[in-house]
Amino acid sequence: MTKRIFLFLIFMLTACTPQGGSEIASTRRYRVTQTIELLNYGEGTPEKQFLWVALIRSIAPYQAVHSRTISPSNYTLLTDEYGNEYAEFDFSAHPPGTKFTVTIEYELSVNEVTYEFGACQGESVSGYTQAELHIEANNPQIVGLANALAGKTPCESVRAFYDHVGDTLTYHYNHNDWGAQATFGAMGADCTEYADLMIALSRAEGIPARYFEGLLFLQGTNAELAEVEHAWLDVYLPGVGWTAMDPTLGRHANERELYFGHYTPDHIIVTEGRSPSTLRGSSYLTHLYWRGNSTKIKISVLDWDIVLLE
Repeated sequence: MTKRIFLFLIFMLTACTPQGGSEIASTRRYRVTQTIELLNYGEGTPEKQFLWVALIRSIAPYQAVHSRTISPSNYTLLTDEYGNEYAEFDFSAHPPGTKFTVTIEYELSVNEVTYEFGACQGESVSGYTQAELHIEANNPQIVGLANALAGKTPCESVRAFYDHVGDTLTYHYNHNDWGAQATFGAMGADCTEYADLMIALSRAEGIPARYFEGLLFLQGTNAELAEVEHAWLDVYLPGVGWTAMDPTLGRHANERELYFGHYTPDHIIVTEGRSPSTLRGSSYLTHLYWRGNSTKIKISVLDWDIVLLE
């Protein structure tokens, strides 16, 4: 056998072996506008007042930001430990009876990403396997459940975790951050707990998993448009890479396959990470001010407007 024929046979064997990976199937373009209004309804002026707003950024392969306009323009740009970006506003000079308004407008593209699952073998990535607040990957209940559900490969294990979360949790919008361990009780769970539990189960088995918060764009049958703050996750699967899934939307049996290993282009990422330090335990933004005796300030408007452009 000549060297050329030998190399050709190796190429053909490699090409015929399922390698896994992802590809972009379609793209949507959006205009997203966030409006935040701070109202000083007290009698005093704050000694200090700061607002930190998480900014939508480009994250391959999911989304690309084409333009971003921030008003007012006197802000400081910050980056946290996850690479999330923030606009920091100093609104210390805020007279009583007045409003400060922040408007941020984006144009961005969001991709539909599909995945090809191969043998689920190969190298992984470092990190994303530790326990943390709300993701109690070292909790004995979670470790025991992960061990009981785990399959022979990371792909089999993640699928078992996904199905378990969809089959056993009861959806209830609870306005709270309870975390993965709380799902063993009867309090109900919303998107944060669905994502928390699946990440915790994955990490308990040494499978890297990461948390996203963002916006879910919904387009109704009567062309009614809506947007919802939402949470979902990625897991890292050998031979595939970072793989998106949404166990909350996949909780229904007839939609289970749509949200496993499929990034639908109605998901817009705002932040990565369960507890980014800049947000100080909040989501999307944080507002702090030094009250004094007579200063009263509240967020009187917090609104997202999403328009599908194409």
